[in-house]
Amino acid sequence: MVKRSISVKGARTNNLRDLDAEIPRNRLVVFAGLSGSGKSSLVFDTIAAEAGYQLNDTFPPFTRNRLPKWTRPDVEHIDGLSPVVVIDQRRLGGNARSTVGTITDTWAYLRLLYSRLGDPHVGESNRFSFNDPAGMCPACSGLGEVVAPAVDRFLDLDRSLRQGAILLPGFGDGGYWYSRYADIGSFSADTPLRDWSREEREALLHGGEAAARLGRRPPKDYEGVVERFTRIYLNTSDNVSERKQETIRRFTRSEVCPDCGGDRLNERSRTATVRGRTIGELARLEVAELAGFVRGVEAPSVAPVVAALVSRLDAMDAIGLGYLTLARATTTLSGGESQRVKIVKHLGSSLTEMVYVFDEPTAGLHPTDVESVTRLLKRLRDGGNSVLVVEHDPAVMAIADQVVEIGPGAGAEGGRLVFQGTFAELRHADTPTGRALRRDRSGERVPRTASGVIEITEATRNNLRRVTVGIPAGVMTVLTGVAGSGKSSLAAELADRHDVTVIDQRPVSTSRRSTPITYTGIAPAIRRLFARHNGVPAALFSANSEGACPGCGGLGTVYTDLAFMDGQEVVCEACRGRRFVPEVLAHTVDGLSIADVEALSVDQARKRLPDEAVAGALRHLSEVGLGYLRLGQPLTTLSGGECQRVKIAKELRDTVRPTVYLLDEPTTGLHPGDIDTLLGVLDALVDQGHTVVVIEHDLDVVRHADWLIDLGPGPGRHGGTVLYEGPVRDYRPEAGTPTARALAAPGPSGRRPRSPGPSGRRPRSPGPSGRRS
Repeated sequence: MVKRSISVKGARTNNLRDLDAEIPRNRLVVFAGLSGSGKSSLVFDTIAAEAGYQLNDTFPPFTRNRLPKWTRPDVEHIDGLSPVVVIDQRRLGGNARSTVGTITDTWAYLRLLYSRLGDPHVGESNRFSFNDPAGMCPACSGLGEVVAPAVDRFLDLDRSLRQGAILLPGFGDGGYWYSRYADIGSFSADTPLRDWSREEREALLHGGEAAARLGRRPPKDYEGVVERFTRIYLNTSDNVSERKQETIRRFTRSEVCPDCGGDRLNERSRTATVRGRTIGELARLEVAELAGFVRGVEAPSVAPVVAALVSRLDAMDAIGLGYLTLARATTTLSGGESQRVKIVKHLGSSLTEMVYVFDEPTAGLHPTDVESVTRLLKRLRDGGNSVLVVEHDPAVMAIADQVVEIGPGAGAEGGRLVFQGTFAELRHADTPTGRALRRDRSGERVPRTASGVIEITEATRNNLRRVTVGIPAGVMTVLTGVAGSGKSSLAAELADRHDVTVIDQRPVSTSRRSTPITYTGIAPAIRRLFARHNGVPAALFSANSEGACPGCGGLGTVYTDLAFMDGQEVVCEACRGRRFVPEVLAHTVDGLSIADVEALSVDQARKRLPDEAVAGALRHLSEVGLGYLRLGQPLTTLSGGECQRVKIAKELRDTVRPTVYLLDEPTTGLHPGDIDTLLGVLDALVDQGHTVVVIEHDLDVVRHADWLIDLGPGPGRHGGTVLYEGPVRDYRPEAGTPTARALAAPGPSGRRPRSPGPSGRRPRSPGPSGRRS
């Protein structure tokens, strides 16, 4: 008999508190709750982990060693499981050879098409692979780009050679290469380079004929600065040290390969055409346009290839990725884009009774694009599968068969099932999510006054169409638009042209030793607190130093490689996971050892530790909604949204001078009830005199901003235009844009935003760029 539910009994993974749950199979179930409440612990670390573990266990050891590793959860019993497919937000990453085309297999179909129909005929499909020596461009090895010296960064023209005019390491006075230029008699070592002739500067940089024309010729073995830099740093096969890598990053830039023009393929492969277009040209077409082109291929011999390729391209377009190109590097995709690319592989699957697990599939999507994802989720459910979604977006909750809320709080205050039922029932429930859904944020807000303007002129990056905007200083500006409209490109222009601090969602550390308190700089204060109370050196209380357990090196766990069997990570027997030697643990503050302190949550530590400096420093973590994190929690376990908020906390603590902050979708991973906390943090930055620029889709954040810049109207080549620039409250639905319509639509509470009345105060324009609509 087929079990009709996934039954979980006594789940204790992470903060789950002996949780029991009956989750219906073949239904779409959304899991909600505050950030850190335990919903991911239930869905990913318990249900998905146990399903993955049991499936792997059916294979022989040799095969298991090549499958994804699953840690068995702490749970008394689970049944009713099926094979699981986890589609999370981890960026696809990969190396420079990984593209949208290769990761979705669409490039393989396209190569096959050209190997059969290409004119002139070139050969097998590997001739069109830039990852195969038979097809790759020899000049760039199939990368499409070459690293070239950034010559404009080499010199400081206001300095002389003796003063360090050559900025490269080792070329200044006293450096290894200094005498090769300053002491050969061809150049004046004491004259600023700005006063040199153009020919002299050319000879210094490039040597060659320019050097030969100097009044006093350099030695025969003379190398110009560019030639020497290229030989030392770029034309070496040695392992490049971190120091050399930093020099390369600083003094080079990537340029399109001059041989292949970015197509990545060799000359012969670049000549073959189908319907008059080369494969490189098709790689640069947007997915939606490419699908139309491929449909025009009518040769019966390749009909199966055309059908498979069109099906895959249409699937990408259907879930909001029609603006991507097959040539787009996977390293440039956002977490939301990465997740939707992974989804494509499962759309055509005929498997049933699977368990699909999603992590916030609407992340990075404009409100008008969310429907494409909800259609996909329902399609997977209607195919006979169980779909489990961790999500904060009310639009996704609204289409679910059931909503399960874990809470009521975060961390130690969560881990319990507080609601299970329909979305309609949730809107009336006395839970954090129910109360957040009923909250009315539609009130009118008077914008703050700008202190100046940050100009971006004639921006043409990616799809931007000579965009000129004025970003008001000293207030909060939000960049909106559908996915692919040009928001990130405009933000990148801001970061390149101005002194900007970017707070993104990339991991803050790859070391398991790094924790919230070490990253934010609070750890030394805690160590000094213990040292002061116990009269011993502060270094004893560092798990990376004198007090570390020798058995595990201060990690608290020991990993054992079992060759063809699964590697095993176990709690260190010597310290029982407490990371320190017994002599250190004997020293206490207010009855707590250093290990006890690391086990406290941020909020608990603020109350327990008798030190104003520590409590004050921890306050910033609480202010950004991370009061539930344990002080000793490895940063490698944090989500993208949590990483971003840790960075914000560090900036709140460290920044003194007025700064321009650029944040990329800071609401990712945030419960609706946590939005107010985030807005309070952003307001605090503005109140301190900083400028805040936010890329965001969340309408509560958009409405809270002082200034709005909306791009579009569509993605890719259909976007890149400023649709509106001005106060948020003046952006009316009559504009007919996706953002204007979304702002006017009723929220989860059912109320429509209020329109500004005639008596409302008019906000001041940030500057001469004014407002466009």
